[in-house]
Amino acid sequence: MNNQIQNTERTIKIVTSNKRAYHDFFVVQSIEAGIVLQGTEIKSIRQGKCSIQDAYAAFPNKENNELYLYNMHIPEYAYGNYANHKPKRPRKLLLKSREANKLRTAVNEKGITLVPLSVYFSGPYLKIEIGLVKAKKKYDKREDMKTKDVQKEIKRKFGV
Repeated sequence: MNNQIQNTERTIKIVTSNKRAYHDFFVVQSIEAGIVLQGTEIKSIRQGKCSIQDAYAAFPNKENNELYLYNMHIPEYAYGNYANHKPKRPRKLLLKSREANKLRTAVNEKGITLVPLSVYFSGPYLKIEIGLVKAKKKYDKREDMKTKDVQKEIKRKFGV
């Protein structure tokens, strides 16, 4: 018998990313999570229709470690029927219990939030990158903008 090792690398196709999250928050840690979807939701996402701008993740129940994603907008499928989904319903995220425990203890600290950073296909599976973030102050945002402007100026002058 010949044991063959299959290539476990999957192709990644980014559907959407939350650039505003990087502007408004410091990303402390990021975690990949699966998501529970209905049939018409995945069809809309495959068409590239998805928005995570106002979305956030939270633990609604104190007894269990189920993490839900709120305010993620997936528009109704154009060719759907009566079984179409609601565009902004809460969606359950799939994590290992150890990761969920770590996230729950981190969120209980002051000023830490869970925000989706990107939605992408990893092979046939839809994944969400969740970021453990702290809010930036106004002066932090200004400082980031100054460094970006300096980098642009250097690229323009030296052609790097």
